[in-house]
Amino acid sequence: MNISYRKHTLANGLDVLLHEDRSCPIVAVNLWYHVGSKNETPGHTGFAHLFEHLMFEGSKHHDKGFFPPLQGAGASLNGSTNADRTNYWELLPSNALELALWMESDRMGYLLPALTDAKFKNQRDVVLNERRQNYENRPYGLAPMAMLAALFPPDHPYHWTTIGEIADLNAAHVDDVREFFATYYHPANASLSIAGDIDSDAALDLARRYFDDLPAGPAVMPVRPDTPPLGAESRFVLEDRVELPRLHIGWIAPAMFAHGDADLDLACDILANGKTSRLYRRLVYEQRVATDVSAAQNSREIAGFVQVAATAAPGHTLAELERAIVEEIGKLADEGPTEDEIQRGRTQAETQFVFRLQSIGGFGGKSDQLNAYNVFVNDPDYFQPDLERYRRVTRESLQSAVHTYLTTSRRAVLSIVPKGKTILAMPGSQPTRVS
Repeated sequence: MNISYRKHTLANGLDVLLHEDRSCPIVAVNLWYHVGSKNETPGHTGFAHLFEHLMFEGSKHHDKGFFPPLQGAGASLNGSTNADRTNYWELLPSNALELALWMESDRMGYLLPALTDAKFKNQRDVVLNERRQNYENRPYGLAPMAMLAALFPPDHPYHWTTIGEIADLNAAHVDDVREFFATYYHPANASLSIAGDIDSDAALDLARRYFDDLPAGPAVMPVRPDTPPLGAESRFVLEDRVELPRLHIGWIAPAMFAHGDADLDLACDILANGKTSRLYRRLVYEQRVATDVSAAQNSREIAGFVQVAATAAPGHTLAELERAIVEEIGKLADEGPTEDEIQRGRTQAETQFVFRLQSIGGFGGKSDQLNAYNVFVNDPDYFQPDLERYRRVTRESLQSAVHTYLTTSRRAVLSIVPKGKTILAMPGSQPTRVS
């Protein structure tokens, strides 16, 4: 699973990761900034995602759209933001590498001179429209906001979603986001990966040519707040424009790469990944009380959370779903998984690792994985140790993780019901709102 690479840190703190793969005449440029929505504060949310948009609007020496020059050279490109990081990538013919590095360096070092109030307001409106499309106007789309608010206290950096709060985005001023950019988007808080049809020495020379003279920027202090466990069960109801009620159950879980993280990953696979999983087989296939069911361990840098979701079939209640989910989780905690389930989970984990290594660029390719490991564990060569976490999962360790974390006494239960039908919610649910 390991791939060859070289790592160099420039004088300004920028990590440069180089991987040669001459099998195809393409090169991947992948840039991670160690900033996400967790670096925001209450009242000032949505800035990291907003900059994902603003970074494509031009910089001092190319004050126009970021896409046309690269697409004209044959590139595909994109970016994304989550709670813990922001990334940008280009996948392009190897003879266009210098163009990609020049453009990435210009927006890293010279974005602010080109950031006007008009650009800021335009992209803020784009983000607000994206929020309407992906959350407010999508069936069950407000569930992530409600669940995060229920699982994490208001001052915790995972209390809000990456898209940000409407009031915060409307109140934001261009000077606020300028300060945010100056704090986080600089070489000392970034990792650059160049992979593909390259000569490592020549690629490093290009990286130095375009990034060496950029100032390091201020030291970024790690965000490491305490994540208190849920003290008791809480139940909430959210009315939405939906036809069928849906149940979400969430628990606080270990952080990314922490003890128990891999165990809960496999536990969620056993519970609801695929048509042979326990919950799908029982709720959807055999009893037909649900139209769908899912489970996921959401690994994050500070803390994770497990979520199980199921939509009630017509004529059935959320209480029926909840009883079945509790019973199946209880069986997994009391009896543990079968050896076949463990082996299937390990195989699925290994398969996902292989899939991520099949490409050099894009989301999840080799260049992206090198940056991920470098940013989160300061070790680009973490492929094998990461995979070994899943190979070390045993029946006993998985059983212990489920018993420890997926308890009925410390969880958040969210009922999403059709408007005006709160009677369909789980008993004892309190109304909740999202903003």
